Amino acid sequence: MQTAIQTWQLSKSYHGRPALQAMDLAVPADVVFGYLGPNGAGKTTTIRLLTGLLRPNGGRATVGGHDVVRDRERAQRLIGYLPGDFFGYPQLTAAAYLDYLGHLRGGPDRARIRALADRLDLDLSVRIGAMSHGTRQKVGIVQAFMNSPALLVLDEPTAGLDPLVQREFLTLVREARQDGQTVFLSSHNLYEVEAVADEVGILVRGSLAVVEAVDKLKAQAVRRLDLTFAGPPPVDVLHRVAAARQIAVSGNTVHLVVEGHTTELLSATAPYGIEQIVTHEPDLEDIFLSYYDTRK
Repeated sequence: MQTAIQTWQLSKSYHGRPALQAMDLAVPADVVFGYLGPNGAGKTTTIRLLTGLLRPNGGRATVGGHDVVRDRERAQRLIGYLPGDFFGYPQLTAAAYLDYLGHLRGGPDRARIRALADRLDLDLSVRIGAMSHGTRQKVGIVQAFMNSPALLVLDEPTAGLDPLVQREFLTLVREARQDGQTVFLSSHNLYEVEAVADEVGILVRGSLAVVEAVDKLKAQAVRRLDLTFAGPPPVDVLHRVAAARQIAVSGNTVHLVVEGHTTELLSATAPYGIEQIVTHEPDLEDIFLSYYDTRK
């Protein structure tokens, strides 16, 4: 499979303090890759390295096979970038600003710009300097998507957007993937990452803790179960199940946490008359917090 982003021992320090530590990462083409981590974990540093806005202290990275330092111009031609602090040129209207960027990129596709603006409910006639933060963010989304780049690099793309526009943005991301584009999505909004991502990487204190497909990560994660039995629960049996954790009994109901698959648990307890099973499936927030909490 073609690789859209590849890094080898990619590292960056500021004044001797590591912000990103020896990161090895391969992001396949044609996927949505969610990049997660708390504030200060190194997400924006990673993005600035990939887009050629920073030089690494160690290691290297490629975008579409082009080294982001030695072949920066070719790498940047493949990227549609939305920074986390997008502002634009305040003296220009959105239309003039996007037209200007379009000429820099080989000529504006005004029909495409208008179509994106309509979907995001963006008035192109307003000066960027007179816009609210959320409206400026719409301009940033349009400029990232308007040339249909091979790689979209989006840093906190829905900050300040209302829920309806957030939903339309997620539709744009899905359409980009369907059209063969790759999306590198850094976000604090775990719901939106879970809604569109094929794979996620979780960054903790500058180190990549895990890279995994969303479905596989959820299958491996802990999940909470409530088992209600016809009679007294078989607590001794439950304690012998390797995957069972945090067992608590309330009457004939057992509340517990299961790591991984539930096959062994259900096989062991089935003979004791299970009347009801309530499963609390993990979401991406649970998974993210479990990785972050164990590495504090």
